[in-house]
Amino acid sequence: MSAEHDQDTTRRTRAREVGLFRYGLISDALDPALSTKQRGRLVRAIAERTHPGPFGAPVRVSRASLDRWIRAYRAGGFTALVPVPRRLAGQTPPEVLELAVALKTEAPGRTAAQVAVVLGAHAGWAPSARTLQRHFAALGLSRLRPDGAPPAVFGRFEADQPNARWVGDALHGPVVAGRKAILIAFLDDHSRAVVAARWGYAETAVALAETLRVGLAARGRPVQVYVDNGSMFIDAALRRACAVLGIRLTHSQPGRPAGRGKIERFFRTVRDQFLVEITADGVNGAGSPVDSLAELNALFTAWVEQVYHQRIHSETAMAPLARFLAAGPPVPTPAELLTEAFRWGEWRTVTKTATVSLHANLYEVDPALAGARVELVFDPFDLTDIDVRHHGRAAGRAVPFQIGRHVHPKDGDGPGGPLPVDENGGARVAR
Repeated sequence: MSAEHDQDTTRRTRAREVGLFRYGLISDALDPALSTKQRGRLVRAIAERTHPGPFGAPVRVSRASLDRWIRAYRAGGFTALVPVPRRLAGQTPPEVLELAVALKTEAPGRTAAQVAVVLGAHAGWAPSARTLQRHFAALGLSRLRPDGAPPAVFGRFEADQPNARWVGDALHGPVVAGRKAILIAFLDDHSRAVVAARWGYAETAVALAETLRVGLAARGRPVQVYVDNGSMFIDAALRRACAVLGIRLTHSQPGRPAGRGKIERFFRTVRDQFLVEITADGVNGAGSPVDSLAELNALFTAWVEQVYHQRIHSETAMAPLARFLAAGPPVPTPAELLTEAFRWGEWRTVTKTATVSLHANLYEVDPALAGARVELVFDPFDLTDIDVRHHGRAAGRAVPFQIGRHVHPKDGDGPGGPLPVDENGGARVAR
């Protein structure tokens, strides 16, 4: 049963990757500012190009498919782009698949078709190349894009307005309470205002979500988020959140971090003007007089609000916060949309006693679901509030029975909390 469940999870994961791939292709065309003719030219240009597919192989997509995906996204959001995973019956003998994997591992350059030829010559029979290709993709053995070229990134030096682009990164800071503190921050490319920032102990998807969620709630939604290829930035949770919110997620090219100079310059300012004042032995010292992450975040908030946001920036000739608010306060992201964007999902099988487990916690569900495979949908910051979905439909709630963990284990962060913000998008200082 565990192998079947693993296959089911793999199918659902692959379906989500397909949905993310589709969104990545049509995200530019979803811009409401485009006219019908502009959108048509853009979609035709996308259809004429070859793209790296969701599993590495180059693909081309027809104009009709692109138009259908655009209509689907407008009607049902990101969920409408995710195909319903097919349930495939396992008909290929396991020993044949094991031999196929061995052949692929021996020479990674072999295609699925070549492996099928070798298998046929060895055993007189072989599964189809498509079957082998799916199996290799499920095991992470698929070939990379043949030309090795990464996707193109935007070339504009500066965003033309606030919330057109946020640039994010992480900074390793001082040791606080025996552990190294890490700052996850996002900078508005146009104004250089700090739109989201938080000191914590980890670079994880949960820590990133906690930071970004607060900024999105107060500062509104950017058109684009530009980050590097760190593990937390390529996590499926961030990709799903951006897709649900209609944000275009772009990663810098490995080894060529073009366009990241603004946040790197901000981090240098943090080191030279903030960290140097709060650390005991200077920025390179081994210790810090700060006793906790909560105190570090409070001091950082005060510095951002009272110093950094108010000082005239040398490149823009304006104070960062003033330039960010020049066109008026940002429109907050609706709370219900944020909630959906940052929810996670994991699949479990309901026991005969109508219970499911999630990260060492035990929950009771509808007894009618006993033996069924269900999806648990939850906020990673609150494992006591979980919805149950069966075949994509709501199936009640998972009632906590034994709770030992309240936050997803990917957090690993400890206290500290995100940088507070006020209703106008500025960092709020505790009085």
